[in-house]
Amino acid sequence: MQLNEVVEASASVAGDRSRLRKTAVLAGLLGSASPAELPVVVAWLSGEIPQGRLGVGWRSLAKLQAAPADTPSLTVGDVDDALSALAAATGTGSAARRAEIIATMFAAATEPEQRFLVALLTGELRQGALAGVMTDAIAKASGQDLALVRRAHMLTGSLPVTAGLAVSGGAEALAGVGLEVGRGVSPMLATPAENLDDALTLLGTDVVVDYKLDGARIQVHRRGEDITVYTRTLNDVTTRVPDIVEVVAGLPCETVILDGETLTLTDDGRPRPFQETMSRFGSGGAGERGAERVLRPFFFDCLHLDGVDLIDRPLAQRLAAIDRIAPDLRIPSVIRPTPAEAAAHFDAAIADGHEGVMVKSLAGTYTAGRRGKAWQKVKPVHTFDLVVLGAEWGSGRRTGFLSNLHLGARDSGGGAPIMVGKTFKGLTDDLLRWQTEEFPRHETHRDAHTVYLRPEIVVEIELDGVQRSSRYPGGVALRFARVMRYRPDKTPEQADTLDTLRELLK
Repeated sequence: MQLNEVVEASASVAGDRSRLRKTAVLAGLLGSASPAELPVVVAWLSGEIPQGRLGVGWRSLAKLQAAPADTPSLTVGDVDDALSALAAATGTGSAARRAEIIATMFAAATEPEQRFLVALLTGELRQGALAGVMTDAIAKASGQDLALVRRAHMLTGSLPVTAGLAVSGGAEALAGVGLEVGRGVSPMLATPAENLDDALTLLGTDVVVDYKLDGARIQVHRRGEDITVYTRTLNDVTTRVPDIVEVVAGLPCETVILDGETLTLTDDGRPRPFQETMSRFGSGGAGERGAERVLRPFFFDCLHLDGVDLIDRPLAQRLAAIDRIAPDLRIPSVIRPTPAEAAAHFDAAIADGHEGVMVKSLAGTYTAGRRGKAWQKVKPVHTFDLVVLGAEWGSGRRTGFLSNLHLGARDSGGGAPIMVGKTFKGLTDDLLRWQTEEFPRHETHRDAHTVYLRPEIVVEIELDGVQRSSRYPGGVALRFARVMRYRPDKTPEQADTLDTLRELLK
């Protein structure tokens, strides 16, 4: 397969808002790829590089003086081989060797191919082929059942691997994928509810109401003495959280996969600020732990226990599994509460310094990587995770600081984030200093007033609601938006969608 075929498909998908048309274009491309090319193409069009981080950044590419080729000649295999050579270039003389590999590859690329390669290497290839669209395309290209493909992706955590299974092994290979202790599973997500009454009306009385902790999501795997701790985005942080590893090592089981949250607490049991938890979560190291900085794990789900996969079992059974091995680590909850008991639990969560509650169907299964209706998130105010698209230079006491944020919501169709508003409210002096230092590292360009960013930084925004507006491309504007905190634990693909914001119009 020629590289320009991939580039043309990427451009076609980027310019189309229709999920069906995106799927058709991608499926056509995947259908013409060879078995060896397929995982590579899927990875690229999902914004990933099979070889992982290659250490090639904007600065090194900006210095590149390679004139584009007149006609396309590069194949997918050529580029994949070049990227593998880049990954292997280490040690003495590696800088010169890496520069030579990049220069040779770019000299053989046409102008559109060069733009594609720059975006791929710098992590800015956002042509709309997000996981949901690519999963649909894999199913269509392979002729396999979409539900089977989705499940295999959920359990492998890899679109390229899933594509290979679908095309080479078919339904039998897809159906044969199971949970594997030690391999991260995309976490199930919750749907925001308007209020507690709405959540209870939707799910009925057979529910559990959990505290919604103001912490960091964790997924813990244990097989004997081997323990792995993953973040929300399935990054392995085991070496950073020895306090969590120590707790899990003491559980009376041989194999287990637990889903939960971790946070640091004050002496009286209240949560410390989220930024402190994330600082501790990100730094780790036994030598940095003090009594006030110990990460406490709390679990609300169990996907596997001692050889038995529970992911397709009702939540009631999964909670019983936690109670068997770690009842003291269960997140604070009430089972099958009356409306009054649920309201009292919500009030208690807020009084204890937490975000709100999660209302979950006890009959629901674990829909990994998706926002299931079986989990309803209830907070006392509307908060949304949005993407920072730019920041304006401040005035007055904020002169010299990047201040007013340009905010975007995720496009559920897989396109680039869509701008929905601006805000400078809630920004402390510390945040202003941090923004001014950090944002230029994500800069794409600037003018006299604004620094524009690659859509990489997620910020949690509190707002009173939204209103219809022609001022912004999304057709809505945020009302009284205020910065709550930055979310380094979330990727732009986990931000809230424009459709979710539009629900507030109702």
